Amino acid sequence: MAAMSRPSADASAALRHSLFEDAYALVIGCSLIVLGLACLHRAGLVTGGVAGVALLLSYILPLSAGTLFTLINIPFLIFASRTMGWAFTVKTFLVSSSITLFALLFPHIMTLGFIAPLWAAFFGGTVIGMGILSLARHQAGVGGTGVVTLWLYKHRGWNVGKVQLAIDCFILTMSTLAIDLPHVGLSAISAVAISGVVATFHRPGRYTGY
Repeated sequence: MAAMSRPSADASAALRHSLFEDAYALVIGCSLIVLGLACLHRAGLVTGGVAGVALLLSYILPLSAGTLFTLINIPFLIFASRTMGWAFTVKTFLVSSSITLFALLFPHIMTLGFIAPLWAAFFGGTVIGMGILSLARHQAGVGGTGVVTLWLYKHRGWNVGKVQLAIDCFILTMSTLAIDLPHVGLSAISAVAISGVVATFHRPGRYTGY
């Protein structure tokens, strides 16, 4: 029975994503992440992960969140190249660069006139989580803390969403230095929404593609 429930080597090879499928997933993932960040930014919120750090530092330093996003990712990309392999690192670099590029282009593509802060927190976080999930299913990430969480998942079996949630709690605690407590509370909802999506849908054995 066990042999019948486990895909053969030929079946596993057939399930591997093509280059087009990987590229398509990266575009979708990056687009969703940028849309979610735009919702959070419009409501004056932050979030967890490297995006949250970039947003937080943009309130303190005279640099844009997109520029900070790229700069923060550099040491994590070096870590990824040494621990996760070059294929993962190249994809993550492409994702990081694409998110920065999409963020710069976003104001020229669409603008958000109004979004309720509570909905921005829930919807923005959920959309970002779906974007991260799309990338993770194709062996890529947004960089930053995502590299660490995926490495711990791969080598220790630690749940990606739960580890990310712990990191996000630390980031949100630090955000009290730059934004008021009501916005920190709403930002926490966005972080929970992101981690909730990843923790629910990114589980060992639930997905058989590569």
